[in-house]
Amino acid sequence: MEDARFNLPPGFFFSPTDEELVLHFLYCKTSLIPCHPNIIPDLDSRLHPWELNGKALLSGNQYYFFTKVNENRTTENGCWKEIGVTEPIFSTFDKKVGTKKYLVFHIGEAPHVTETSWVMQEYNICSSGFGTASCRSSRRRKHDQSLSQWVLCRVYEKMRSEGVNCYSDDDESGSELSWLDEVYLSLDDDLDEIGMPN
Repeated sequence: MEDARFNLPPGFFFSPTDEELVLHFLYCKTSLIPCHPNIIPDLDSRLHPWELNGKALLSGNQYYFFTKVNENRTTENGCWKEIGVTEPIFSTFDKKVGTKKYLVFHIGEAPHVTETSWVMQEYNICSSGFGTASCRSSRRRKHDQSLSQWVLCRVYEKMRSEGVNCYSDDDESGSELSWLDEVYLSLDDDLDEIGMPN
């Protein structure tokens, strides 16, 4: 379902850091007082990655959406599988405020599944990173319960040049080597292995 409020105006590029995603978006999602315009939509995490277009917030080649925590990440034709990589997210004051898990989309039914190039980064909030003296009220206890109900997801498709086991999103330029460039680079590697005679 296309919704214009999830599209960024011309000239704007949504490129938050991990810390900003946790502190300014995920934390605000769970708080009782909204802090930002609702530009990131709520979606079902059991969507196929190619179904996110027109539903999630798109910026560059990355999709952003909130979803409820759900251990069952099975879709109609596949599933999101964790790869066992979880990274801590720290604030500028070196306080742990969240974690980031990596998942990869697989097509098929177990045990016959095929890994795709679609990667999901799932951001979870760490409630201990927000502890203050004023956080002991019943309102805060309700808030702590809601912290574990929501996650923020960033989904993107890996480029072929990133390799099979590379899930880093550091290079977000969207540039991809052509097949001809890849052939030339592989020839260079072969020449290096052979070595030149002295």
